[in-house]
Amino acid sequence: MTVEQIGVVGAGTMGAGIAQVACLGGFETRLHDPLPRALEQGALRMREGLRKGAERGRWGETEAEQAGERLRPCPQLGELAGCDLLIEAAPEDLELKRELFTRLAEVCGPGAILATNTSSLSVTAIAAGVPGPERVVGMHFFNPPALMELVEVVRGDASATEALDSTVEAAQRMGRTPVRCRDAIGFVANRCARPYSLEALRLLGAGIADHATIDRICRLGGGFRMGPFELTDLVGVDVNFAVAKSFWEQSFGVPRWQPHPIQPQMVAAGRLGRKSGRGYYDYSAGPHRPDDEPAPPAAREAKPPPARLVDAGAGSLHSLAAGQDAVGWLALPDLDSASLVELTRTAATSEASAGAAEAHFRSLGKHVEWVGDAAGLVLGRIVCQLVNEAHFALDAGIAGAADIDTATRLGLNYPRGPFEWCVAIGPARVLTILGALHVELGEERYRSAPALRRAAAMAGR
Repeated sequence: MTVEQIGVVGAGTMGAGIAQVACLGGFETRLHDPLPRALEQGALRMREGLRKGAERGRWGETEAEQAGERLRPCPQLGELAGCDLLIEAAPEDLELKRELFTRLAEVCGPGAILATNTSSLSVTAIAAGVPGPERVVGMHFFNPPALMELVEVVRGDASATEALDSTVEAAQRMGRTPVRCRDAIGFVANRCARPYSLEALRLLGAGIADHATIDRICRLGGGFRMGPFELTDLVGVDVNFAVAKSFWEQSFGVPRWQPHPIQPQMVAAGRLGRKSGRGYYDYSAGPHRPDDEPAPPAAREAKPPPARLVDAGAGSLHSLAAGQDAVGWLALPDLDSASLVELTRTAATSEASAGAAEAHFRSLGKHVEWVGDAAGLVLGRIVCQLVNEAHFALDAGIAGAADIDTATRLGLNYPRGPFEWCVAIGPARVLTILGALHVELGEERYRSAPALRRAAAMAGR
């Protein structure tokens, strides 16, 4: 299947963005929307995007002009006849997409590939009842398509290899990085991102740290561009909750995907994030600005550590040194490379020991954050659950390790993919943290994935 002409159905933000990258990729592109005003606005939005991109040096003015000339707005669905690849960017409604694909199959004939940009619906379900379901595939772009490099190419149960190969090639011509995956809840990136917000909510609900501290640890300690609560405010607290409920319902109650009670409370209170002026942060005075300061410079002579420092990756301080004058600590992936060290204490920890521990790690040039007592503290719990979820996806055959890492780095802007995190931390250490959480909290959500256990066994040989 050779793709030369592309049709995009839906001229909203996603559709216009997809049309833009298709035109820049050299494809003759037809953009359709049943609403004349939406079609007009979509074409204007696309051309404005080309102009701004040229001003910012993303492409040349001549390239932008030529791309704009490749766009043909199409008020009628029948004008898409002759397109080799149809990409729908319609609302997330299963019956709507099925009906649309059935009509597109009639208009475009049996040789056209029908690609859905769905992020939450099953490609297999969309293809059901569509003539020629073997040419129905998923082609999930990330928002905004002009800036986000990742495209998930999703194989439904009936998708033909030839259709998938042609879709991958088309994505590459658009300058995107395609990742192949199997049709499953959340595909790759959105599935593997679940622990980032859900585990942060559990830490907040358990009082291990407040939302600002959790965000700060993820930014400074983990290298994430935004903490989980900042990101939720950006996306929308209500949107995040809706996605969480969708995962929970579609999976028939997988424990590690269970929403947290904080989410409906926030929605009921109208604290929806940036769009409502208040979410986890208050935006009444303008955008939330993190108060990250540079780490202290390393001293020529490091302060000596207190008598008892306990590795919080092996368990909670209470479980490992009950009643002892000790300080728990954790730095990921290791102390030498970490920029931040988390510390914890119990009622038995003296002020002298706490002060000595903080002074010791600051003298090494590290940020220091005090948090509540728990196995893995904050970053350990979040990152190890990201690693665990990725191994569950690997077990399910959704995608390979390299593609999962690519999807999370490019689709979510993570500093490392989960398998890269696993290598940096060590699979045995990840298992230790998850095992301690499983034992101490007694929750099935911390059960380790079989693929992770196999990785730890292989690393230990």
